[in-house]
Amino acid sequence: MKLLLIRHGMTEANEKRLYCGSTDLPLSERGKAGLEALKRTARYPVPDGARFITSGAERCRETLYILFGESESETETRFGEMDFGEFEMKSYEELKENAAYIEWISGDNEANVCPGGESGKIMKARVLSALEKLIEDNKNAVMIAHGGVIAAIMEHLFPQEQKNRYEWQPGCGKGYAVDTGAWTYSEIPF
Repeated sequence: MKLLLIRHGMTEANEKRLYCGSTDLPLSERGKAGLEALKRTARYPVPDGARFITSGAERCRETLYILFGESESETETRFGEMDFGEFEMKSYEELKENAAYIEWISGDNEANVCPGGESGKIMKARVLSALEKLIEDNKNAVMIAHGGVIAAIMEHLFPQEQKNRYEWQPGCGKGYAVDTGAWTYSEIPF
């Protein structure tokens, strides 16, 4: 099975460095322009017979349309980004003196749960349950998802790389081409 993992284009939250997971934002104008530029200059190697999958978020659906045109797609909400709860749509500057935020970012950041949201471990378990089904289906796929989701998948599939979720996170419009037959990957776009 070949799997293309592509992070959605930039949103206003990305531009302003806000925590944005469950908030359903569209792409920003800068995000749309960035994807159009990538589409003109880069190559996304769509595997033969690939199905397209998004988390259902508007930013993912718009990215799919810009990069691949009118394409039939499936929605798998378990591939949604981490829910930052009370920290959604806020910046570090807004939160840096908030006791709950300080507690969340201190210690085991993967295990600590955002008030009203998820932890990295909860998000990863949700994502990996959907990935397991995807791999069982053994059909080539292009997934337009979120940075944290893609990073969680790559950390799980390639533990020998000894990278954490943050080191695996691709830039907007970028990602990985994974071959589950050989368990290899390459960065995309080419």
